[in-house]
Amino acid sequence: MKFPIDKQFLIDCFKELVEVPSPVGYDLQLRPVLERYAARFGYTVTYDRRGTPYIELEGQDNSKTVLLSAHADTLGLMVRHIEADGTLLVRALGGINYCNIEGSTVIVYTRDGRSYTGMMVCRSHSVHVFLDARTLPRNDETMFILLDKDVHSKEDVQALGIQNGDIVHIEPECEFTETGYLKSRFIDDKAAVACAFAMLKYLSENGLKPKYRTLLAFPYREEIGVGGRYVPEEVSEYIAIDIGLIGPQHAGDERKVSICAKDKNGPYDYELINRLIGYAEKAEVPYVLDVFLNYSTDGNAAVRGGNNLIAADFGMACWCSHGRERTHIDGIEGTAQLMLAYVLDI
Repeated sequence: MKFPIDKQFLIDCFKELVEVPSPVGYDLQLRPVLERYAARFGYTVTYDRRGTPYIELEGQDNSKTVLLSAHADTLGLMVRHIEADGTLLVRALGGINYCNIEGSTVIVYTRDGRSYTGMMVCRSHSVHVFLDARTLPRNDETMFILLDKDVHSKEDVQALGIQNGDIVHIEPECEFTETGYLKSRFIDDKAAVACAFAMLKYLSENGLKPKYRTLLAFPYREEIGVGGRYVPEEVSEYIAIDIGLIGPQHAGDERKVSICAKDKNGPYDYELINRLIGYAEKAEVPYVLDVFLNYSTDGNAAVRGGNNLIAADFGMACWCSHGRERTHIDGIEGTAQLMLAYVLDI
């Protein structure tokens, strides 16, 4: 059974979600957006003590609870020092590749609610000035933020309300092409969040209930490896919806769904992976089975956290992960379709 997903909704939902800043641990701006989308389809959002949002779906059979996770956090930065010349030094939130953010626009959010744009700059920022402009490593010792304000001292910056510990969002530079390709930062994992709402839309419009009681979770700390460490006790199956990878010795394809059999922390549940393969085939979802080297998800974090459950992982395959990524609408649609096939147990 093939599920007709609303592609335009997927695109529009992603475009809105990706523009909302949510670097690791920073949920202030995304919370009301998630709540609004949930309410649109008749659901409410609840939170655990860590701030992880959940949406609960009543099942046809509530004796079993399953969970699908699409992490809401993205890569980001944190101000760690204000230099004497008014530039900002930062530390990474998550696995930033600084080579991929040089020249990017960033937004600094102060704790009193103000925000300021700036640009990520390398100390050897010009080939016309620095002989090592092409060779200097890009890292948190060589990169800084140049604020888009007329500041020339530490005191000038402090007068703006900026201080150590302020969150920094990187502009996503989102673009959909006429040929169906999505180019943007944070496809990992805002595309999966959009898929979760596309699934809710389909269920709501067709009057359908999942086979079992289902929780949708949107953790804010996946990028530092702990988003899935805590799971509600009643959950017996944890499905991480996260990007697949493309590269040498990988099977990933932007127009297919990647089902991950093993990541760097170990294998996912053998029987559950087999079930996902069966769901994909019945729902006519193009897929590949893959093994990932330098990658992990909230699903494996849940297992390593000692929770009494089994886990699996799947999602749209992307080029250039942790940079400005690229995938295709077919892979995003396929991810939403496989989510539906799983929760409906078809």
